[in-house]
Amino acid sequence: MASIEFIFWFFQAIIFYTYIGYACLLYVLVRLKRLFKRKEIQEINHRVNPEMQENNLRVNPKVEDSLFREIYEPEVTLLIAAYNEKDYLQQKVQNSLSLDYPPEKLHQLWISDGSDDGTPEALTQFPGIRVLHQHERKGKIAAINRGMQHVETPIVIFSDANTFLGVQSVRKIVELFTEPATGCVSGEKRIFNSENEAATGAGEGLYWRYESTLKKWDAELNSVVGAAGELFAIRTELYQEVEPDTLLDDFIISLRIAMKGYSIQYDPDAYAIETASADVKEELKRKIRIAAGGIQSIIRLWQLLNIFKYGILSFQYISHRVLRWTLAPLALPIVFGLNIFLINEAGIYYYLLILQALFYLAAFLGWSFQKFRIKFKVFFVPYYFVVMNYAVYRGFLRFIKNSQSVNWERARRG
Repeated sequence: MASIEFIFWFFQAIIFYTYIGYACLLYVLVRLKRLFKRKEIQEINHRVNPEMQENNLRVNPKVEDSLFREIYEPEVTLLIAAYNEKDYLQQKVQNSLSLDYPPEKLHQLWISDGSDDGTPEALTQFPGIRVLHQHERKGKIAAINRGMQHVETPIVIFSDANTFLGVQSVRKIVELFTEPATGCVSGEKRIFNSENEAATGAGEGLYWRYESTLKKWDAELNSVVGAAGELFAIRTELYQEVEPDTLLDDFIISLRIAMKGYSIQYDPDAYAIETASADVKEELKRKIRIAAGGIQSIIRLWQLLNIFKYGILSFQYISHRVLRWTLAPLALPIVFGLNIFLINEAGIYYYLLILQALFYLAAFLGWSFQKFRIKFKVFFVPYYFVVMNYAVYRGFLRFIKNSQSVNWERARRG
């Protein structure tokens, strides 16, 4: 019985740490780093200020830094891999042209991968846009590999055709590259929800707000653990061609740069916005693909599990990503099953089982309300959580069976 209790609490701890504990620990570590950094700055100012006063110097480092960043405007390529995106072209091109960045320094490169809806032909109507079309459809990462051979600017920004960027996004991204240690910059994914948002909108929106907070803290501590494919940028010289069957191209590209010793930085003011998936069924397609890609990535980035070699980056990677795609989803049914077995051992197991039962009941109600189009958002969050973890099981099976296609299938949006 003692061994069963140990297993129960071990997996309970895995669940807590993955979804709550890591965020709490990360917050504490970031606060400590801020404290030490503040003391370091105070000591520097204490040493420097008397000398500055003697020489009657009045220099504000923040002003100097902001002036430097303002004039740092390298040429940038906005690379967009597209498959049958004709419906979004007009809005996407207009959005790209409206960005606050010198137009002569912002180049658009569209890679059409097997599009047969008139996407490449429609793109040629826009002046100043370079289009590379290939009739054979090989998948997004093949398109990116092909497109990167034609990038001549020092920075390349990847974006999806159906997402629209904030006006300051390119400028905010470029500013972070003024730090030589920055090899990649991740933007923020924002979910636009209407008044009539469904379960997927409420759940997905809350999930990305939570992820945004973790990314800010990850970046402040050391490095973001993987970039968002909707909007991220890299130093062109650091690009390493990715295997053509890769499912999570953004994740692999960004983390391989981090493994070279560079950091992945993050600015929430550089954002890409898109509508939520039309329904949970559509969102599930995305999550299953991501889960299959997550397992594939863990295997391909196995060296990153070596905390003795990669230090804090490994700690962040395991805590923020690996556990979500492996032990945490596995732990959920194990904990529930063992809780039923242990219910007579002590009062705490009884109350824990009640809490779990109420949580899954809330998820069931979220599913019911979604099905009958009843708006009750408090139940949509646990429902979305269950769907996310269910997708990991489906994704794992697809990866084992090698049945997840590298060709992306865009989820219908609300």
